[in-house]
Amino acid sequence: MNKSYRIHLTSLALTKTADGLIDPKLVLAWLLNAIGSPGYLVGMLVPVRESGALLPQLLLARVIQRREIRKYFWAGGAALQGLAALGMAVAALTLPSAVAGWVILLLLAVLAIARSACSASYKDVLSRTVEKGKRGKVSGTAGTVAAVAVLVFALLLSTGILPREPLFVAGAIAVAGGLWLLAAGVFSRLEEPEDESASDADVSLSGLLDPLQDDSEFRNYIATRALLIPTALAPPFLVMLGSTDTGFGNLGLLVLASSIASIVSSYLWGALSDWSSRQSLMLAGAISGVVLAIASATGFLDLIDEAGLLIAVYVFVSQIAYQGVRAARKTHLTDMDSHGQKSVYTALSNTLIGVLLVLGGLFGPLADIAGPETVLAVLAALSLTAIVAASRLSEVQRDAGTGDDAQTTTNTDGSQQT
Repeated sequence: MNKSYRIHLTSLALTKTADGLIDPKLVLAWLLNAIGSPGYLVGMLVPVRESGALLPQLLLARVIQRREIRKYFWAGGAALQGLAALGMAVAALTLPSAVAGWVILLLLAVLAIARSACSASYKDVLSRTVEKGKRGKVSGTAGTVAAVAVLVFALLLSTGILPREPLFVAGAIAVAGGLWLLAAGVFSRLEEPEDESASDADVSLSGLLDPLQDDSEFRNYIATRALLIPTALAPPFLVMLGSTDTGFGNLGLLVLASSIASIVSSYLWGALSDWSSRQSLMLAGAISGVVLAIASATGFLDLIDEAGLLIAVYVFVSQIAYQGVRAARKTHLTDMDSHGQKSVYTALSNTLIGVLLVLGGLFGPLADIAGPETVLAVLAALSLTAIVAASRLSEVQRDAGTGDDAQTTTNTDGSQQT
């Protein structure tokens, strides 16, 4: 394990743990409710977080692509996320409830935009500092470490060892802020080779959109990723399906199910993606499609009585599929040939998916009209269709000359450097 690998692993483990401690779907929503903020602010948390993290990336890529060294975009983004998280903790404990809610929402928007800078720059830096065959393991191992940490946090909350009070939850958010700041310092020490082609990059808007027209592999990748969006959208509808059990014990069970799914699958998905990200995407789509179809049938057949454990099983399996999609899509984009425009490919794909995620908000009204089981049936169909789309992708881990490989050299002390 060389220095570059260790830096990536440490930085990702820190930031992934921070993500779990500040999860808008659970932690921030609970905190805003606990301090008495208006309900409509709680409903805005996830849309602000998701759209803010994805939509700005195409514009950021225009700046990132012209820089020869790009690690500082990731480090700066991590530092800004840390400061935003610390601000949320302070706001929750010191401001009136309505004001605190608005300040937290504003800081979440800042955090999301900072996260977009990290996302738009990371795969490019990874592809030039860690060799192919190890990149998926970086994310997978870091995800496992973070999942264990979040699992401990969930256990402490569900058992009452950590009191479920605003003071202690705000303290956890402050810890997340510290982890982001630490990750920024660690990542800034990365030895990143300069990209000598940066000054020649086409950063016009038409140039940024060229991959969609010129690269069929990228178009297939976008189609596959779009059809696998259900792995991210499904959990709230699974929770709605089991809404007859509304106690905290059930909530704790669902959080634990999600955490355990990350622990048992993250590393395996990372390793499998290093072998074949194409087949990993196909497998994840199949798992998602099957479990969501079964969950939908459970709802249509009205078999949800006393279904707290059953819903937790559905969440567990669906989160395994979600982890597979995350690991495989990142590894595929990192390993595929992006013609020296890794940050552009990353930003363009994330921006397009961000738009689709916003449109995914229409599934909420559909659930109100036709029930969550109908939404789950639609999501299952999309996931199964993704298998066909993923089958059209190339085996980028095997194809000779495919991907932007990091160059490995030997230092005078005999150690390896990328």
